[in-house]
Amino acid sequence: MRVALFVHCYYPEHFYGTESYTRTLARELSALGHEPVVVTATFPGEPPQQDLVERYTFDGVPVIRIDRNVHPNTGLRDTYDLPSLRAVHERVLRAIRPDIVHVCHLINHTTALLEVTRRLGLPTVATFTDFFGFCFNNKLSAADGSLCAGPNPSRSNCVACSLFADGTAARNPARRLLARLISSGAAHLPILVPGWRGTVSALKDRPEHLAAAYGTYAGALTPTRFLMEAYKRTSIGVPLELSRFGIDIDRAPKPARVGGPTRLGFIGQLAPHKGLHLLLKALRDVPQGAFTLDVHGDEGMDPAYAAQVRGLAAGLDVAFRGTFSIDRIAAVLGQIDLLVIPSTWVENSPLILLQALATHTPVLVADVEGMTEFVEAGRNGFTFAKGSVADLAARLKLFAQDRSLARAMSAKTHYERTSRHMVADVADFYARACAVSYE
Repeated sequence: MRVALFVHCYYPEHFYGTESYTRTLARELSALGHEPVVVTATFPGEPPQQDLVERYTFDGVPVIRIDRNVHPNTGLRDTYDLPSLRAVHERVLRAIRPDIVHVCHLINHTTALLEVTRRLGLPTVATFTDFFGFCFNNKLSAADGSLCAGPNPSRSNCVACSLFADGTAARNPARRLLARLISSGAAHLPILVPGWRGTVSALKDRPEHLAAAYGTYAGALTPTRFLMEAYKRTSIGVPLELSRFGIDIDRAPKPARVGGPTRLGFIGQLAPHKGLHLLLKALRDVPQGAFTLDVHGDEGMDPAYAAQVRGLAAGLDVAFRGTFSIDRIAAVLGQIDLLVIPSTWVENSPLILLQALATHTPVLVADVEGMTEFVEAGRNGFTFAKGSVADLAARLKLFAQDRSLARAMSAKTHYERTSRHMVADVADFYARACAVSYE
């Protein structure tokens, strides 16, 4: 069976969660004897391609990449509805001639893709890895940093998110107050600024437009119950199924170790929404000598924030280790007693969380539902109140009081699901959702 896997960006330049998921699907479908083709894009603003559509191979799987520099976003509406892409998608799909189209992320392809698959009569399914289908910023996070319930009837909260897309409202009290005023119903205010009329109109139209376009999907997979329930509360009527991510990693027990401080680890982007600053502040409120912290992340991504966290780390037993290749993930986690994920936004089954559990590494995570559904308190980890330095410090003190706690929890920490399990579910999903036979 020929499967067209559409994703917003891809390897080798892009390698985060959704890209990794797509790569796993492509690799495992190929191993099962199917013919996956990945269709991706170059973001507007990235170095342009020589041709509008270029082809290459990654992991032995054909990849087709569309240059969005040729079809850039001229306004907010273009981020979800760009009719000029229809001809490009039709050309690509007619060349692939897929039996099924699986959309792993619609960004960069927009609903133009779904219009084409519907017109061509191609069975189409999706995996929802974030809240793009109904949330302007994909994160279900309000402009002031609080958890959002989704677009309100006037879309005023979406307007606030767009106005404060730089995140300043969550950090600046005056801007936070202004964001809350706009979110409360003052959506007409930006219309007074002529340049904002098109943006406000696009924000108001977005939920209904996407809900109608998503009617093309025969079904969609979600990696968490939280994400599934969030979509069920919207007007998007796509049949949904739970499909946990699979993890391929060395699951050997941790090396034996006696005594010494508890070794904390942080692995992720060095950016405010990942919350490293909260962890560093909490470490100043726990007994000295109880912990070491290894920070793995790219300091060049946000130099200002990197400088901030380095300042917060001064005088603490913290080492900034930089990034590492994905093939070293088991070795890196093997040297960590407790992985801390102090994110301030709504994480949704982050792969590093599952990789930690699979390598018998207990976790300490912010209490957002996309992570907490994997945590059994006291067994494989703990949670703390999102954004609370005091609550994070209180949890850390449990490990300071009992330095054997993390190692004792390691023996009870596991995650058994592999990519083979996941892709077997996906193949079955194709067959059931689209009446496609693999025989």
